[in-house]
Amino acid sequence: MRFQEPLLEGRLIERYKRFLADVEFASGEVVTAHCANPGAMLGLKEPGSRVLLSRASNPARKLKYNWELVEVAAGGGPLQLIGINTSRPNLLVAEALREGRLAPFARYDRVRPEVKYGRNSRVDFLLQKEGEPPCYLEVKNCHLMREAGFAEFPDCVAARSAKHLHELSDMAAAGARAALVYVIQMDADRFDVARDIDPAYDRAFRHALAAGVESYAYACRITPEEVVIDRQVEIVTPR
Repeated sequence: MRFQEPLLEGRLIERYKRFLADVEFASGEVVTAHCANPGAMLGLKEPGSRVLLSRASNPARKLKYNWELVEVAAGGGPLQLIGINTSRPNLLVAEALREGRLAPFARYDRVRPEVKYGRNSRVDFLLQKEGEPPCYLEVKNCHLMREAGFAEFPDCVAARSAKHLHELSDMAAAGARAALVYVIQMDADRFDVARDIDPAYDRAFRHALAAGVESYAYACRITPEEVVIDRQVEIVTPR
């Protein structure tokens, strides 16, 4: 997924009220950007960090910029760009599905986004092919790294995400295929659930695995020009 126009570089002053971030450009101009990330953003919101912003596509929008990337030494590793915009992973997965780059789902020929299912929920993607059970696919954004190379989810209590796991479990029990894809918007070689941050999510994840829900994690290649799902990484959650 290429950004539509060059990103704008600045330095983070402060992230506040969850969805706002003040950023200073090299010119000295200070702007308030939309932070499309409801999580804790542990290790990603230090004042002075290099950040990259996109311009809002809607000229009438109050906030003219979106916070896309931050450069940090995640988990004590080397400096790297990390995607913090949680609206991007669904677009990244949709792109990868169209291009046949997600091998576990390559056989489906129909992809429907945001389909109602379960108990008053919407699944991110419903994958279909004639003669095969439907596949309910949920996507989660991952940007937590407390140890170099080791990505984790979630970075805060994620009750809604745990609910999705239970609903995927119900779909699997009913004979459908159900799967979860973690989009790691950074460079990583391993993934696990952050069970110390949200034990309830960990229990829901293990329940889902036992119920037959599949799980996959993909690291992204990130540059100031694009974010692309790059490769599958190991999920190390003990059974």
